Amino acid sequence: MNKFFSLLVLGFLSFQVFADNSIPETVVKHGGQLLSHNGSTYLVLNFDAAPKWHTYWKNPGDAGLPTSTEMTLAGEPLKLEALEWPAPNRYFEQGNMLAYGYESAYSFFFKPSPTQLAKIESSEITITSKWLVCKHICIPGKKVITLDRGKSSGDSLISREEAIARFEALPELVPLPTSLDLVLAKDPDSSGLLLFANLTDYSSENLNKSLNLITPFPKEPFTFKHEKKFQDKKGNIYAKLPIEWDGEYMDPAINLPADGKFKTPYKLRFLFANPSSGKVQVIEKSFSSFSLDAGKRLNGFLEILKPLPHEAKSKMETGATEDKMGKVDQELVKKPQSSSFLYFILFAFIGGLILNIMPCVLPVISLKLFGLISHSEESKARILKHNIFYTMGVLATFLLMAVIVVLVKINGESIGWGFQLQSPRFIAVMLIILFLMALNLFGLFEFKTPGGSKLGGVELKDGFAGDFFGGVLATILSTPCSAPFLGTALTFAFTGSNLDVFAIFVSIGLGLSAPFILTGIFPSMIKWLPKPGMWMEHVKKILGVTLLLTMVWLLDVFTTQAEGTSALIKLNTAIVLLFFAIYAHQKMTKKLYLRAILYLFPIALMVSLLVTPITSPDIGSGESSMVREKRAKGLPWEKWSEEAMKNHIEDGNLVFMDFTAKWCFTCKINEKAVIETKGFKELTERKGVKLLLADWTKRDPIIGDWLKSKGYVGVPAYFIQKPDGTLIDLGETITLKEIEKNLD
Repeated sequence: MNKFFSLLVLGFLSFQVFADNSIPETVVKHGGQLLSHNGSTYLVLNFDAAPKWHTYWKNPGDAGLPTSTEMTLAGEPLKLEALEWPAPNRYFEQGNMLAYGYESAYSFFFKPSPTQLAKIESSEITITSKWLVCKHICIPGKKVITLDRGKSSGDSLISREEAIARFEALPELVPLPTSLDLVLAKDPDSSGLLLFANLTDYSSENLNKSLNLITPFPKEPFTFKHEKKFQDKKGNIYAKLPIEWDGEYMDPAINLPADGKFKTPYKLRFLFANPSSGKVQVIEKSFSSFSLDAGKRLNGFLEILKPLPHEAKSKMETGATEDKMGKVDQELVKKPQSSSFLYFILFAFIGGLILNIMPCVLPVISLKLFGLISHSEESKARILKHNIFYTMGVLATFLLMAVIVVLVKINGESIGWGFQLQSPRFIAVMLIILFLMALNLFGLFEFKTPGGSKLGGVELKDGFAGDFFGGVLATILSTPCSAPFLGTALTFAFTGSNLDVFAIFVSIGLGLSAPFILTGIFPSMIKWLPKPGMWMEHVKKILGVTLLLTMVWLLDVFTTQAEGTSALIKLNTAIVLLFFAIYAHQKMTKKLYLRAILYLFPIALMVSLLVTPITSPDIGSGESSMVREKRAKGLPWEKWSEEAMKNHIEDGNLVFMDFTAKWCFTCKINEKAVIETKGFKELTERKGVKLLLADWTKRDPIIGDWLKSKGYVGVPAYFIQKPDGTLIDLGETITLKEIEKNLD
């Protein structure tokens, strides 16, 4: 689409010339010869453009025409096997028009069959070549050469050594590298598509900034636009190519499918500027569908990455100076606008607000609501003060988390949402705290806060330290949950600047504490809650049970992370001895030295647990307990790895991938509602789906980096990999119907 119009524009611009621009008598030299190399004979067609003039590749870009050749032998058309064209250069012509083509000398190679070669060497072959050559103007060219019994012909002949060098430099077709991922998605801002590329594990010094990362071959009904490249702080490269869908202009018309599924797969081919080898190679991938929602998320992810400016190898001389081209580059790599930043801030706030109703935070939120009821008879100023201290606890914890994230990023390591629950020591401390809170709610003891109040008691008066601690606890327990809108905001934070991290985390904190800020400003809202009374003593016991259930969940996480070690024994023993010490303190003895001895044992065990290295199986060295547990439930789960993904592509398998963690509550909900159901099992068996599970319970940089490349900074995440390697992003929440639809 628009090719003809673009060609007219290029023709118009080409006449805006300077007086000193002259046209050589011969703009393009052309010749043909035979080359014998490695036991085969090739027909070589040479082209040699005058200095600063260029012809065009198969995909000419925004305008231009590719070079074409026709051959006849004894008056009959001759079709020879054409080898891959040499890798083109990239040009920015006047008006920021992009072109792919060749300056100076290059060659096309053809491989005749033995029968065709015998005829060529014994008779006369006529070759007609046509081209469009451009500099300050564009000139169509044509030349006819004749090879008589295989003898060289024309005015562009090269030595055998040069011919071999050009032959060996031709791009070769290679399998799609495991370090390169291609995602086709709907463009949220147009009626077209977006192609995203992500490259990891490469040699950065070989990155060729004067070439596209991927240069598309022409393919109807796709019209590829300008590639934009980005780089994250770890050096990973990302690229985005907008695509115009021209199917509606074809006869018969082919509309872009509304459900994201093509009637027949499209095999797209690209030139890949491989920075690991420094070579330009040919890769291809079949797409049977495109993602309907990944475009918006990946667009947001790329907006906050460092753009890589285009460095054109040469430019069409239409009066464009180096300064003008520099301005074009800056336009292409402009920074995200402030409106984009506010967009992510809003998403962070909404995500934090939704966290209040997520299951991982409910026990602590319930305690806070319980406190609001008990405060309902107090003055407006005191109610506001309680809620301010709770908000301060939330914000202080989010700020501390932001500091940790920034420090980890400065050290060049990856980190994700819920990172603190990937530490077994942190979980051990949390278990002790939750156990003490549960015993407190059961009435076994009451401990004084610095303000002199009884934390968790109905007779709470000041309790401001308790409010602050409640905010801390709510924040810590909120991170295993991934709420809607939160994923987009967190991706922006974890891949953005240090200021972005603090801004997003504070916004999430404000969202999490927003209901209590509101009730602090408008305390009359508390009247909607039940009146204080004896019923609160019974509710305290129920809340205590919810904390014990939260402990069960955390203990399961701890068991996975401290698998096969004595840490679990120490922790369980410390909890039992702590209970006995508190019980003896309240019911059995008043002697201080006996109390001190009783508390000494659990404290000593906890200190030993915290200072002793907690060994666990090395990341990537074997299956986690979660994989074994899920397999025992009747589904043939395998451990996820990029190698496993590649193997399933080679075997032509359909794959469902689950990125999860034991501390992830949203993951648990999806498992109970979808993955562990009879319907899911029957579906995967009927479709022959292979199952890959990525367990992120323990910190694993391989999983973290892969998720980051797909626009995620946490779990859950679900993907379907088609037999041709096409990756379908199912998002953070799934349904059986959605999975079945994308498996077809």
